[in-house]
Amino acid sequence: MAVHQIYGINGPVVTIKGETSLGMMETVFVGNERLIGEVIGLKKDMTTIQVYEETAGLTVGEPVYPTGSPMRVALGPGLLGNIFDGIQRPLPAIRDAFGAFIGRGAQFDALHAQKKYKVTVTVHVGDRVSGGDVYATCPETPVVVHKIMIPPQMSGEIVEALPDGEYTVKDTVAKLKTDAGEVIDLTLVQYWPIRVPRPTAERLPSDKPLITGQRVIDTVFPIAKGGAAAIPGGFGTGKTMTQHQLAKWCDADIIIYVGCGERGNEMTQVLSEFSALQDPRTQRPLLERTVLIANTSNMPVAAREASIYTGITLAEYYRDMGYHTALMADSTSRWAEALREISGRLEEMPADEGFPAYLPSRLSEFYERSGYVRNLNGTEGSVTLIGAVSPQGSDFSEPVTQNTKRFTRCFWALDKSLAYARHYPAINWNQSYSEYIGDLANWYRDHVAPDFMQCREELCTLLSEENSLMEIVRLIGADVLPDDQKLIIEIARVIRVGFLQQNAFHADDTFVPPEKQYKMMQVILHLYHRSKEVVARQIPISKILATGLLDRLTKMKYDIPNNHLELFDTYLRDIDAAIDGILR
Repeated sequence: MAVHQIYGINGPVVTIKGETSLGMMETVFVGNERLIGEVIGLKKDMTTIQVYEETAGLTVGEPVYPTGSPMRVALGPGLLGNIFDGIQRPLPAIRDAFGAFIGRGAQFDALHAQKKYKVTVTVHVGDRVSGGDVYATCPETPVVVHKIMIPPQMSGEIVEALPDGEYTVKDTVAKLKTDAGEVIDLTLVQYWPIRVPRPTAERLPSDKPLITGQRVIDTVFPIAKGGAAAIPGGFGTGKTMTQHQLAKWCDADIIIYVGCGERGNEMTQVLSEFSALQDPRTQRPLLERTVLIANTSNMPVAAREASIYTGITLAEYYRDMGYHTALMADSTSRWAEALREISGRLEEMPADEGFPAYLPSRLSEFYERSGYVRNLNGTEGSVTLIGAVSPQGSDFSEPVTQNTKRFTRCFWALDKSLAYARHYPAINWNQSYSEYIGDLANWYRDHVAPDFMQCREELCTLLSEENSLMEIVRLIGADVLPDDQKLIIEIARVIRVGFLQQNAFHADDTFVPPEKQYKMMQVILHLYHRSKEVVARQIPISKILATGLLDRLTKMKYDIPNNHLELFDTYLRDIDAAIDGILR
């Protein structure tokens, strides 16, 4: 292939003058140090490249080497438990070679080339296979079986199958004769362009919830498996902490965590925490079913733009095996800022707040890759996307937040005042919403309780009524309210403190199963209904407050273990006894 020369350099943007044979989105090596780049613009007399590494020291006239292939990732055993940068270079290998900082032109195999896996070949000579079919399996980690699949665009007949044994990712385990007559070696690794969604057989309804163990999410604002959610919040509101909780406790099989443009110390905390965490599902290290992609704010801006595509491609790959995957992107605002910086270097016409006019379409391309699907091999899998948004000054009217709302059906708005009051998760119940309620109603009815959704609706109504009443209280005080409205405020306080607020450091409160969430709702609402009887008889609400039931209910989340739900019956009996005593 012809080698070209650099004509101009503008930060991460490099140009080549004259006609070239390069294709759009083709990967290239730039300069004598062979920095990784990608073609992002083609004109008759000019080719534009974005470079994924620091371009300081690059000079005009240095060579540009084409590769003939688009920006792509390696897919195979060895992804889980690994830590990559935004363009899938393994950070542990880079650290061993360069130390604390990534060296320029660092090129390493994404997957360990020498490590051997115990492979079971599942096809035989003469078998007819097509895209998505599994031809080999191996235990990638003690908790995840890796299924090696025929690339989606291929089909044909197996003409050679090697015996089971230990193989590296580049060893041939079978040979496929395609329909065109070409014989292809099937190894344990395949490659896929990061900007192209992996194909599926059918898109299925998202009617099963992603159980997170967080009451404000599972009960009030649930997300479906295969859904998309946004977590917007200003600095210090707990976006990263909320995503950590979801990554630790959600019932997805595979976790992909993308640190996109976050501070280095935050990513260091993530890496050290995930390495030390025990997976509650398997009692083994959580890292054994997690892939971490770290692209901190001091890394090249172009690689930040690529990191979320790398993450979603890995998530789709494990989805194709039949796993449920969850991708945490922290944060899409930093990704959008990378788009804005590169757009400025390209001298494109800016739109709102300097972001490029194509920001909405890029966000939609990303979030549309979520979904619950039937794969090409007949299995079912899902990709759930949870993207943090960091609006400056907690201004939810800025472009990234507003455009994200267009493409996600779940909006968990983090509130600075709640976070500063140490109310976690700091999700504001008046600003947040979930459009998955209708889709998930049947699941909650069939798997948790027939009246689960009615209880949830009543709970949300009480919170909404409290919000209206508090406006009156702030104006003229609580003393003017009748007792039935005072009761609403008192019960809403129990809901806020005893139900919505959760303690990540308490063994029984860090994760709460849906059954316990329902029981807690049931007890709170039972107290509300019985207390209404008292108020209806013109008995002062002070009599109810004197029983101490309200304060006791705020602490029941700590007093009842997750595996002893029968103890809630004691609360119901005590409420009945106390209220009956008042009514006598």
